[in-house]
Amino acid sequence: MIYPIVGYGSPVLRKEAQPITKDYPELKKLIADMYETMYAADGVGLAAPQIDLSIRLIVIGFPIYDEKTDTYSDTIEEHTLINPEILEEKGSKKYFNEGCLSIPGVHEDVLRPDTIVLKYYDADFNEHTEEISGMFARVAQHEIDHLDGKVFTDRLSSLRKTMIKRKLNDVADGRMRTAYKMKYVKH
Repeated sequence: MIYPIVGYGSPVLRKEAQPITKDYPELKKLIADMYETMYAADGVGLAAPQIDLSIRLIVIGFPIYDEKTDTYSDTIEEHTLINPEILEEKGSKKYFNEGCLSIPGVHEDVLRPDTIVLKYYDADFNEHTEEISGMFARVAQHEIDHLDGKVFTDRLSSLRKTMIKRKLNDVADGRMRTAYKMKYVKH
């Protein structure tokens, strides 16, 4: 099932999501539906609040990049993160251009740590604590922000926020066209 993506301005995107347990109703189906929704919208990450569920669940899927050939593989690296928690930020911070399915048409450079130590449960509720970096770390941090009631534009300077205010208002008012179904809840 493909869910509509909740648009910027919806209250669910500003709430702190609640942890879930392994007996969450139809969890495996929900995870599969979230992957289907994310891929249908050409996304690389999706947090449950983006489909109007205020729970701590994230799906991530992106093609593997080969530095030697400077190409992306047909193989998709997928990660299901349940109740994720960043335990530590490591290394230097880097800018990377981010976008968001909930904020279509807005892309900005965001400064984040390149490496983090992440604790989470997988789809089978096995606990993991691992050091991650690169694309996985970048997308995980972006999606965990959603679980904490934040969006990537919150990390921009006051000047950048002012410069994109009209675009954000257009998204919040449902005036952005997307190739995927959006759900707008007026704030």
